[in-house]
Amino acid sequence: MNIQGKKVLIVGSGKSGIGAARLLGKTGAHPVLFDSNDTLEKDKIREKAGEIPELEILLGVVPEEVQKEIALVVISPGVPVDAPELAKYRERQIPIWGEIELAYAFAKGRIAAITGTNGKTTTTTLVGEIFGAFYSSVYVVGNIGNPYTDVALETKEDTVTAAEISSFQLETIHTFKPQVSAILNITPDHLNRHHTMECYVKTKEAIARNQTGEDVCVLNYEDSYTRDFGSRCPARVIFFSSKRELEEGIYLEGDEICMAVQLPEKGREKQVLMNIHDMNLVGMCNVENVMAAIAICHTMGVPMDVILKTVREFKAVEHRIEFVGVKGGVAYYNDSKGTNPDAAIQGIRAMDRPTVLIGGGYDKESQYDEWIEAFDGKVKALVLIGQTRDKIAACARAHGVKNIILADTFEEAFAICVEQAAPGDAVLLSPACASWGMFPNYEVRGKMFKELVEKIGVQ
Repeated sequence: MNIQGKKVLIVGSGKSGIGAARLLGKTGAHPVLFDSNDTLEKDKIREKAGEIPELEILLGVVPEEVQKEIALVVISPGVPVDAPELAKYRERQIPIWGEIELAYAFAKGRIAAITGTNGKTTTTTLVGEIFGAFYSSVYVVGNIGNPYTDVALETKEDTVTAAEISSFQLETIHTFKPQVSAILNITPDHLNRHHTMECYVKTKEAIARNQTGEDVCVLNYEDSYTRDFGSRCPARVIFFSSKRELEEGIYLEGDEICMAVQLPEKGREKQVLMNIHDMNLVGMCNVENVMAAIAICHTMGVPMDVILKTVREFKAVEHRIEFVGVKGGVAYYNDSKGTNPDAAIQGIRAMDRPTVLIGGGYDKESQYDEWIEAFDGKVKALVLIGQTRDKIAACARAHGVKNIILADTFEEAFAICVEQAAPGDAVLLSPACASWGMFPNYEVRGKMFKELVEKIGVQ
């Protein structure tokens, strides 16, 4: 689509929206940055955006005369595709793109795109580290916090890009076609946005929509949704499994990660790659993330010895079952990125000692039974905060959890944890809920947790 000299409406003035405006300004379009929040200040938005040619900023409403001039709409991931203000553009058959689609239209090189309910950030970061150990031009972009639009024009024909793609971003792709895609797992999440599980699953599967048999899609054999998708996926499928030996793919056998391939003349050939105890990461969820990363990077041409060396040296991503330190004999773990019950299940499963757990936050209409069941006698105290605290408390009581404590603030919850934990225990922040309502995002929540840990014992 030729957008040079044309007005493009960007909905949302956050990091993603500003990234889109910058790219459009550099490519000769006329960016119109719009935010429905009319309490924002245009000068502050312009300061964040920097020098963007022809940038126009609108707050509150888009005047009708401007609406008629719009040739393309680019929405930020936080803007629902069914938002009422988009209807008028659909009626006029104006294309509606997201940041990923816009960046892809200008980017060069090859891309590995990773989605899934959980594990996206760890896997994408690891893939980026592996790419960086072998290739000279590497970018890590997307939902991980680095807008693809910020770097798309810097990419070259030999660039390899690792992209974390959320379901919100997948709602607005049209031509986006990675050489390698991956769906790590699909469990209930964001149903307040996608409304039904069927819609959520279909949105995740869209990552492979434009792929062909020349491309690859990496899927989790132990997830019923992704296993089923394997039979319908337009790309060549590579499975990984943490529970069984595969005829072909990456799988866990005891403590060893193995790879099986089918050779034309020799048949099945098995190779033991590494022992999981040689990794710095903890938890079966991270074993699965590593297997997915191995499959992705091997398919993208990285030699296996480079892949395995990087895996052995890789440290946990911040806020994902991140070991913070030991204070008074108590180990503190920051799993603030456990923003849904399935992610929080992985967090508690990774604990190998009695655990005082902080849970609760924004209500995404999740159910908490499976999370509570995963406590498996490990949780000696459940400290709850936020909008969901009463809902989770009721669910926990129904499952026989006795020591449940409600707190009004995060600081109060942390103080209760310090009081409840004894030497040899763990304190785990793994909320099973989003941070909204108490924090701007899970990073701020996790950083506060780490700051509070550091202050223990400091007078």
